[in-house]
Amino acid sequence: MPFDSTGKISFDHIYTAPDPRPFFGTLRRVDYGIPQLAKPYFTKLIREHPAERPTVLDVGCSYGVNAALQRCDATMDDLYAHYTAADVRALNHTQLVEADRARVTGTGGARFYGLDASAPALEYALSAGFLDEAIHADLERDDPDSTQRKLLDDVDLVISTGCVGYVTEKTLATVARGARPWMAHFVLRMFSYEPIAESLAELGYDTVSVPGVFPQRQFASGEEQAQILDTLEAAGVDPTGLESGGWLYARLYVSRPAGLPELELPDAEG
Repeated sequence: MPFDSTGKISFDHIYTAPDPRPFFGTLRRVDYGIPQLAKPYFTKLIREHPAERPTVLDVGCSYGVNAALQRCDATMDDLYAHYTAADVRALNHTQLVEADRARVTGTGGARFYGLDASAPALEYALSAGFLDEAIHADLERDDPDSTQRKLLDDVDLVISTGCVGYVTEKTLATVARGARPWMAHFVLRMFSYEPIAESLAELGYDTVSVPGVFPQRQFASGEEQAQILDTLEAAGVDPTGLESGGWLYARLYVSRPAGLPELELPDAEG
């Protein structure tokens, strides 16, 4: 597989397929599990938000994985087993959509919007009932149009589980200028959240980091690990006992408008 500009293996091809089967088939092999670790934190933030039924925007949502975990009352292992099962692999597109719609058991306590640059992934997440609305845009490059801006202005909570580093303060500040939503981002240690925190501070936000780290996935190869270790060293981040052991790790940052009561969030187990 090719590498992207960060030194990571490029998984671009799995984000543009018509359905999530290549996504789950590929990421299962590297034990990609950060959405599962993020789920209880997102659930708590949804419950703690003062909005009666918060609108959640998942930035870099791909096939609506975070929403699916909530709405299907599922785990990542459940989704891996589902999408890699022989009978599910044999379904045509329409049959798979119908099967996935049948897995949706509730709303997850929120409305879910997805923001992504992949039209096929968004279309599938909408069709399957994982998302209520989709915003097909690259806000690093373009300003939102009037329809997109209206959707962004509805948002109460912004989440992500791997897009920071590709998405920057430009996108997140654009979103924050709407309804001043809460934000919770799982950020690989190779990327700094500081520019985002500084940009949000200018808009009246405070940021806290949850103590500890979260394993995102295993390295796909020794070459990928070597490149990421070089990136971490250049950034002044010590990989000893973490990335040196063969896994990518993330931290959780929560940004909210200043003056709100402190949230109690559990430390990471890593």
